[in-house]
Amino acid sequence: MKITLNDLPLELAQPVTLAVLLTEHHHPAPGTALAVNQTIIPRRQWTDYRVQDGDDILLFQAIAGG
Repeated sequence: MKITLNDLPLELAQPVTLAVLLTEHHHPAPGTALAVNQTIIPRRQWTDYRVQDGDDILLFQAIAGG
């Protein structure tokens, strides 16, 4: 399965959840946000959301402003 994580191609041997993917490939800091195919996925859903072939995942630091 091929995905993109922060604009870098990544090949996974099997489908995983976002939580597992991030534990294995990136350790998000507090305030980190995540989008899959340009849709924000709330942190509470990371343990249930399964990564799909072709997903474009972007991990970024959320910044509050006004």
